[in-house]
Amino acid sequence: QVQLVESGGGLVQAGGSLRLSCAASRRIFNIKAMGWYRQVPGKQRELVAGFTSGGSTNYADSVKGRFTISRDNAKNTLYLQMNSLKPEDTAVYYCHALGATMPIGGQLDNYWGQGTQVTVSS
Repeated sequence: QVQLVESGGGLVQAGGSLRLSCAASRRIFNIKAMGWYRQVPGKQRELVAGFTSGGSTNYADSVKGRFTISRDNAKNTLYLQMNSLKPEDTAVYYCHALGATMPIGGQLDNYWGQGTQVTVSS
């Protein structure tokens, strides 16, 4: 069993920056995908930034050039650096991972954090 805990959200003025963190309670093996999603009431959850199993990154068009995803494997932690924030970035942000709790032959599962609120004022 793996628990993901996000932190770093809050209220920030437009043009400001925040860094979100997602810490896993234990190491996740055989990771197929990991990244950050966001959701606002009444709308679908959308991918903001992610890593593929090959280490490539992808970003939503709306955040390219402003957000950067990174990770620290030794700390089992995923980050999202958000710069030049806009009011339309306001949402609950969730971290996600697809992987296993065992290094060999482990069943792949989807893991989600509880979400952290990001509010950008104008």
